[in-house]
Amino acid sequence: MLLVALIVRAVAFEFRSKISNPRWRTTWDWLLFTGSVLPPFLWGVAIANFIRGVPIDANMNYVGTFWSLITPFTIMGGFSLLLLSTLSGALYISLRTSGEMQERARETARRIGALTSLVMFLFAILSFYNTDLFSKTGIDPGGVPVLAAMTLLSVPFFIYAKRDGWAFLMTSLTIVFSSVTVFLHLFPRVMISSLNPHWSLTIYNAASGPYSLRVMTIITVFVLPFVLAYQAWTYWVFRHRLCPGGHLDY
Repeated sequence: MLLVALIVRAVAFEFRSKISNPRWRTTWDWLLFTGSVLPPFLWGVAIANFIRGVPIDANMNYVGTFWSLITPFTIMGGFSLLLLSTLSGALYISLRTSGEMQERARETARRIGALTSLVMFLFAILSFYNTDLFSKTGIDPGGVPVLAAMTLLSVPFFIYAKRDGWAFLMTSLTIVFSSVTVFLHLFPRVMISSLNPHWSLTIYNAASGPYSLRVMTIITVFVLPFVLAYQAWTYWVFRHRLCPGGHLDY
């Protein structure tokens, strides 16, 4: 489903302006919206399932159904990441545009900033009671989760101060620190088995063979610099703000 959503999103960018017809554009706009909303929501559901546990048997096979993955807890995880991604996107638009578009993006960020913080903290509380993520640390989760909370709480204040750059930076750090928190507390597990903790996937029993790891490392060493260089180049090319009418602000 995630792959389908990404494909629909990519196709929508290409086809929405092919025909000068309002109904045609509206249809592709809705497909673009759906293809943009589903990936962060589904990824949030997936992360919630990682930490809650899914039915994995002794042979490391998934034995549940699709509906085994859908619970109030995982839905809350999906909405948490969806709101955080929407907030980050609105702040990024405010950095890359000016005029009316920038104000609309700022207004969107203002509306969902406090709500995002609330939902994220509710999900953290539910994680404490519904998972064993914090069983090793107890009530003190450690420095990284505290940093994630601090950066998240600072976002609404920067938004109201119209410090778009700082707000976007804090949102990005929240995503980084939250991701580190999840995998730090899961370690060495990769996916928890809800049937038997000893059947969980770990970095040891789920790892590829030495030869495969060696090949992937070599490929990464040679390919990653080109990927980073391409990303740096694209950000440099589109470094200017987009003004009303599609002009660039130099």
